[in-house]
Amino acid sequence: MYHTFVNPAAQQVSPAQVSPAQVSPAQVSPAQNVVPVQTVSLVDPYVVETLRRLIGHCVYFETTRGRIEGTILDVKPDHVLLQLSHNRQACVRIAEIVWTMPL
Repeated sequence: MYHTFVNPAAQQVSPAQVSPAQVSPAQVSPAQNVVPVQTVSLVDPYVVETLRRLIGHCVYFETTRGRIEGTILDVKPDHVLLQLSHNRQACVRIAEIVWTMPL
């Protein structure tokens, strides 16, 4: 005959059993099996420099999500700020640009 000892402190408690008032933010920790997501994007200095030369010009981008047209306002290593029609702006990730054409 075997006897099983269960340590009450080692029991897992589901989030549904704990009210938010019982837990402070300092006590909340991420799950142990969760790996943080890291985005890796290479910066192509030639593309960034070419896009910087087009600041103030109207361009046409073909992206992985479709086409977009606007005037380049600013260029950063990872994105381009475009001025669209009707006083709207859009940030386009350089990694999502397939090709571009000045208009």
